[in-house]
Parts: sequence; structure tokens; C-alpha cells
Amino acid sequence: MSSSNSKSGASRDHDFATRLGHVGRDPAAHGGTVNTPVYRASTFIWPDTASQEAQRELARDPAYRGTMYGRLGNPTTVAFEDAVAELEGGFRGLIMPSGLAAIVGAVLGVAKSGDHILVTDNVYPSARNVFLNTLTRYGIETSFFDPLDVDSLASHIRKNTRVVYLEAPGSDTFEVQDVPRIAEVAHAHGALVLFDNTWATPYFFKPFEHGVDISLHAATKYLVGHSDAMLGLIVTTRDIYADVRSTVRGLGYIAGPDDAYLALRGLRTLGVRLDRHERSAIEVAEWLSRQQAVLGVRHPAFEHHPGHAVWKRDFTGSSGLFSFELPATSPQVLNTFLDHLQLFSMGASWGGYESLVKLPHATRTFQPLDPKRQIVRLHVGLESVADLIGDLDHALGAFADARARQ
Repeated sequence: MSSSNSKSGASRDHDFATRLGHVGRDPAAHGGTVNTPVYRASTFIWPDTASQEAQRELARDPAYRGTMYGRLGNPTTVAFEDAVAELEGGFRGLIMPSGLAAIVGAVLGVAKSGDHILVTDNVYPSARNVFLNTLTRYGIETSFFDPLDVDSLASHIRKNTRVVYLEAPGSDTFEVQDVPRIAEVAHAHGALVLFDNTWATPYFFKPFEHGVDISLHAATKYLVGHSDAMLGLIVTTRDIYADVRSTVRGLGYIAGPDDAYLALRGLRTLGVRLDRHERSAIEVAEWLSRQQAVLGVRHPAFEHHPGHAVWKRDFTGSSGLFSFELPATSPQVLNTFLDHLQLFSMGASWGGYESLVKLPHATRTFQPLDPKRQIVRLHVGLESVADLIGDLDHALGAFADARARQ
């Protein structure tokens, strides 16, 4: 259960769209303002020693939520933490300066030197890098497993496996893991399940209803929704919260109130935006699947896609991010495709209102990628679908001409 302090009247009995407009708000506590204000504060003061000692006594509880010092949070950051935790069905949240910081902070909050982490093979490349090159320096070992082979998962779990780390759908290739089955196996072996819910958000997937212990977000993406803030979030169960909070705050992790405010503002339109992203992305993906130059489309909502049945069972929708495949060719020919796009900008992020394109460099231990196919990742924004398809059509035409001349 979440401990949200929202006093705006919405409860878990209300529709999710209603809750999006009310979580993380307490107008009476902030002079009647509709939105929780930005509290820019490093220092909080007390009127007398009795008040100071009383708050220090409360702060001995590791789950204390008051404001004593800016590094421990303020009313704006706490409002965002509580809002997302309530939407996901977790206990509480911890705001972080980026999605990658959320991954690192969560892992360090539950794992120690000598522990082993088992990670889905289609994980976010920057997370893979952290697991292999940063956490090893702290004595935490990582290995990978095939996200689509749950039957062999138990054989990869060791006596010291502390974490099974999931990302569904996986980065760039978008395979969907069977989160409930994986969680069942992990828990039977005493391991915790960490899940990156950035792609689906709580709007399309409720991680704690499917056995997840810690949900992670690059809030920079859909939660903020406007490409103007760097932010991460950790949401945990009650039993884990105190340990994770102690670790991430002890390491000095915190995010600024201005970014938290932007995330709270983004939450209010999350449902409207994701509905539009989903519809547009599926229409673009269906159009791409009919193009001669396209070898395949990687989208969880497509019946042929790996893990589609799991996605249909456990998720309530899809977002605007997916991939398609072109024939592998020279960098010059691929650049012709990219350079002829006008509405799809080249960018490393996603989740904002704008459409983006990227040529990812995915790494796989299991099910190696076909070297004859080039993956192209698209984020379909909020622009006109007809205009976006026209943009892709123009670029694919230039790509085909460049291949023919090669």
C-alpha cells in the first residue's frame, strides 16, 4: 500500500485516469494551490529546541518522511515519490537524478559484495555496462539469461543470487518476459525481482501485481513527458523500502524540486499522451510492415512478436517506442535514410512529445542478432500520423535509391 498524503479526494476505487489528476496533491497543505508548489530549499529550520528534538525522534524511523534537510527530500519531491508509488501499488518511492541512478541505487540498496545478479539479456545497454564494469568493482557479480526461456531460469540462479533484474519489453529488440513466472522462480530461490517499468509506466503495467519487489523508472521519459527534465524513480515494497532509502540517501542521491514539479505536471496528462502514443505507434508500425524495404517490425502488440501472448495477458497497452529492421548495408547508405528524415529527429532519449530515431547497438549473449539486419528504433511522438508516415516514406525511398546505386 502506498502512503501517499494526497488529500484531493481520489482513492484506489476511482478510475486510473481520475487518480492521475489527483495523486501527489494536497491543496490544503499548500495554501490551496492546485499543483504542489516548487520548494527550493536546502535548509529547514525549527522554531525551538523542543520542535527540533521531536522531529529528530520521528526521524529515527528509517521510513520517516519529514523534511529535515534538502538531501532527504522536500514537499515537492515527496509528492512525486508518493504519487507514482500510489499509481503502481508500491509502498513508497525514492526520487533519483536519472534512470541509471535509480538502477544503481536500487541494486546497491539490496545487494552487497559477494552477491550475484541475474540480468535479462535484452537489458538497457547502459545498465549492462554498469552491471559488468561498475558493480564488479564492489564485488557484485553479474550474469545474463535468455528472457524468453523461463524454463531454464532456475539453472542460472546461484546460491548467492540476490537479484533477478528484468526489463519488459527489452531495450531495442522489445522481447516481453513472463514477469509473474520469473518472479515465482526468483522468489522460490530467495532472490528479489527488480523491474524497469519505463516503457509501460503504471498506466500500462502494474509491477507489484505481478510479483515485482522494486520498480524502476527513467522518469525522464514518459512520466515527465516533455523532454525537459532528467529524473529517475525507485518504488519498493514495504519490507525493502528502509534499506533502499538508507542506501540511496547515504550515497547522496536526490533530485531537484524543479524537476520533481515537471514530473508531477507530466503525470496529469500521462494517460492522454500514452493513448495517443500507442495509437500512432501501432499505425506507423503497421504501415512499416507493408513496406518492401522493411524486413520486420519489433512491436509487442504484433502477434508474431516474441512474448506477444505475455504482453497481451499482463499489459493493458503499449507505448510509442518500437523498432523495425532494414537490410544491413554500409554506414553511408544508412545515413541516407537518417539524413532524409525531417520530423523524426536523431536523439538518444524517448518518451517526450517529439518523434525520434536511433540506430541502437544492442548486445546479446543469447539469441544473437542477425548481422544481415539493421535495427532502427523509433519513438513515435504526438505529431500527425500522416505526416510521420510521409516522413518515413520519403526517407525509405532515399534509402532504397542509395542501396540500388551501391
